[in-house]
Amino acid sequence: METQCKTDNQEQSSLISKINERTAEFSKSQRLIGGFITNHYEQAAYMTALKLGNAVGVSESTVVRFAIEMGYEGYPEMQKDLQSYSKTRLTALQRLDITNHRIDPENVLKSVLLQDVERIKATVMMIEEAAFEAAVDRILTADNIYIFGAMSSNTLARFMDNYFQLIFNNVHFVQAINDSGIYQQLIRIAHNDVFIGFSFPRYCISTTNAARYAASHGAKVIAITDSMGSPLGEIADHVLLAKSDMVSFADSLVAPLSLINAIIAAVGLKRRDTIETTLKRLEEIWDENGVYTELK
Repeated sequence: METQCKTDNQEQSSLISKINERTAEFSKSQRLIGGFITNHYEQAAYMTALKLGNAVGVSESTVVRFAIEMGYEGYPEMQKDLQSYSKTRLTALQRLDITNHRIDPENVLKSVLLQDVERIKATVMMIEEAAFEAAVDRILTADNIYIFGAMSSNTLARFMDNYFQLIFNNVHFVQAINDSGIYQQLIRIAHNDVFIGFSFPRYCISTTNAARYAASHGAKVIAITDSMGSPLGEIADHVLLAKSDMVSFADSLVAPLSLINAIIAAVGLKRRDTIETTLKRLEEIWDENGVYTELK
């Protein structure tokens, strides 16, 4: 069986649950708004109040009042709840369909870059320095370091592995293959080892299962994810949060990558002597083999 990802939540969002429970008491306008959200949550999650109102034929203020009636302080809070729900359920095609609600087609470059800036700012607010330092200390004292990420998160795992190989001699990159193959690569994981897992929506089942397997064998689990309540976050010993979202059908991994850079810098500062020796030898090898182009 190939690596699997979680494509559906078992629980409904609190908003959709409330809508289903209260539909009978809604006014006509409220039923229109509630019906659209329930049936088209993947679009509604990224619509402004004005666009949502236009879609169902009611005013912007009516949509805002609906959000307050649902128990939110305002429309942005309701939209955030709906986005959290929808991003774990959207298929790649659905992601593509809602691109026009998030990106200015006349200025795609600026739209995407500015959104990524906001994701990094959000990550600065989300992450706790104490949690970061604890995770770094755990990595530095581990007997073995196992790194794993599936699907788009595999890119993050490979990036970390590339630089950790220059710092440590005990790093194991776990290939995201079938389940039995993943467990085979983790067969020797044990007490005082560390499993670093990457998991962002849509959450991959294989990552959660691999982390659970590592924990059952005494290893400490470090989760790099978007929420304490994510499947990986719920079982980890250390959770480092980074804002992840989607850009069209693709995932935005800018903020998680920035977090990884911070981890690499932190462990690098504490292993400076080792890195200097390694890099000096590498420079000699690169020069001997003409690895890089020399600019004239």
